[in-house]
Order: sequence, then structure tokens, then C-alpha cells
Amino acid sequence: MATAKKISLSEEELVRSLKNRDTTAVKALYDMYSGALFGVISRIIPQTEVAEDLLQETFLKIWNSADAYDSSKGRLFTWMMNIARNLSIDKVRSKDFKNSNKNQDIENNVDFIDTQKEVTFNADAIGLKDMVTSLKPEFNHVLDMVYFKGYTHVEAAEELDLPLGTVKTRIRMAIMELRKNFN
Repeated sequence: MATAKKISLSEEELVRSLKNRDTTAVKALYDMYSGALFGVISRIIPQTEVAEDLLQETFLKIWNSADAYDSSKGRLFTWMMNIARNLSIDKVRSKDFKNSNKNQDIENNVDFIDTQKEVTFNADAIGLKDMVTSLKPEFNHVLDMVYFKGYTHVEAAEELDLPLGTVKTRIRMAIMELRKNFN
């Protein structure tokens, strides 16, 4: 597969080509500046798809506004960077962008619905608490801390003054014992 040759023009040639509506200018612009402009956009808009769309909008605005560029006011890159930055800020401030950020990902919907409907997990409903208390005391303490009191494995190890590996082994062995009740 042959790779396309990148086009590179001087700033003056690029401006002249843009103002003459020469399509090679757009190709050169993209080859020379897309990475830098995408970097500016993605710092403001972290969502990759939205940032890519804004990059395309940036090039369209540069193409359509080429006559507005004045080299006496600054470099071409600065002008293009300001276009990218302003489009990104406008996007962040837009109502549709704010509303899209309010939407939940599918992974979070179950927890979100559970909290909205005040659904809680009741371990006593299936007799799990009784099963856990019937285990050996060392298994019972570890499971109680991790699954019912919300301790992390590290916190449980510190609280019980045990090595982390021992806590993890006890949890695994306790779960294996509990599985026997369900099979």
C-alpha cells in the first residue's frame, strides 16, 4: 500500500492558494496543521468524536473565511488556532453539548435507576447474612468487612492486621464455601 505524499507550502503560498480557492491549499493545511489544531481542540473538548468533528468544522471555517485573514495582524497558524479555539469554546457553551453531558452512559444507568427508585440490596432476603455467620470466624470477619461494611481489601487487611494476600485468600475460600450452599 503506497502512502500519500504530504504537501508542504510556505505560509505565503498557502495564503495565496487559500484566497484563490485552490484545493491543494486545503490538503497542505491539513497535512501541516491538523495535528496541532486537533491538540488545541482536544484540550477543550476531551471527547474524541466531538473533537474530530470540530477539527473538520475548523477547516471548513478556514476555507470559507480565507479572505478575512490579514497577514499584518499575525501569522496564519495563530489565526487558525484562534478559529479552532473559538469553535471549541462555542461548542462547550452550546446547549446541546451541555445536555449531551447530562446523559448517562449505559453502564451507569442501572445504578442511576436503582438510586432513583431507592432499590437496595438486602442480603437477608436470601439468607446470605445467616450463611456468612455460619462460616469460620476468620472468613466471617473478612466477608463482613469487605461485602457488608464496604471496606477495600487493603483497608480490611490493615484493620485486621493481616497481610493483604491472606485477606484475599480468606475471601476466596469463604466464597467457595458459600457457593456450596447454592449448588
